[in-house]
Amino acid sequence: MTKQSVRVRVPASTANLGPGFDTIGMALELYLWVEMSVSDRTTINLIGERVQGLPTDKSNLIYQVAEQVFQVAGVEMPELEISMCSDIPLTRGLGSSASAIVAGMVAANSLLGDKALSKSQLFRLATALEHHPDNVGPSLYGGIIVASWDGQDVHHISINPPSDMEVLAVIPHFELATEDARRALPDSYSKGDTAYNVSRVALLTATLCTGDLSQLKFAMQDRMHQPYRQSLIPGLEELLLHAPDHGALGIALSGAGPTVLAIVDKNSTRKQELEEFMISTFRLNGIDSDAVWLKPDTKGAVIVERDIKLADLPITLSY
Repeated sequence: MTKQSVRVRVPASTANLGPGFDTIGMALELYLWVEMSVSDRTTINLIGERVQGLPTDKSNLIYQVAEQVFQVAGVEMPELEISMCSDIPLTRGLGSSASAIVAGMVAANSLLGDKALSKSQLFRLATALEHHPDNVGPSLYGGIIVASWDGQDVHHISINPPSDMEVLAVIPHFELATEDARRALPDSYSKGDTAYNVSRVALLTATLCTGDLSQLKFAMQDRMHQPYRQSLIPGLEELLLHAPDHGALGIALSGAGPTVLAIVDKNSTRKQELEEFMISTFRLNGIDSDAVWLKPDTKGAVIVERDIKLADLPITLSY
């Protein structure tokens, strides 16, 4: 190992974007920071309320994935001191576990020096852990990722987010485990619903590649997962139907939810109207929520300078 310490910053992600179930994801400017150092004993430091309650022993996910990277590289695992802080809310559909997987892998890989794995190897390892590539891909590479995973290999294309794109994430004040959201899905789909989603994924991909966002209202429609998760997220059905009437170019459940994400033209004059509609819709269904305006992240996981203490980093979300 040529490095003894490293700090990484990894973005949140939103997956599916409506019809792109387990296939399309986008990185967002909410971040997890992880500092990893070779030490004489393993310690896990949790900084800030967002990460409180996570394991502080070797069962911590970041330690676990670091261990896997060392194992694949054929290097003996050292004892590690790991510090982490985050402004990505847990179990809200913004890829918190994927960002942790990527952060642990990228940090450990940096410590390996000339034994380091390639980025594509890290992507494959991360996807194998998550079982789908649409969160770990954007967190690793940044931007928009369209990817496929067959259980063995992952293939992807990166798309630069359109320059006029801005994102409104409305985050309810309750958690929804991905496992619970997946249990709501059927075991099979009709030919009609399958064709519906295939056409929307094709339109969505073309829309994102060309930057012509005028078709997003239709391109982000879905029959594969959102209709089955509406009972888990009161107000979701109304938001999906009517947010375009209040200025959203397109709207979708973010990942497995419960966060709902609207894509907006950054120059729109209806941002406040849209935010108020989405917040009030949740409130009418007995749910408090926070609205956060975000830009797509285009850098993905990066090594950052150690010129500021993790405890002094700005945390975007306050609830």
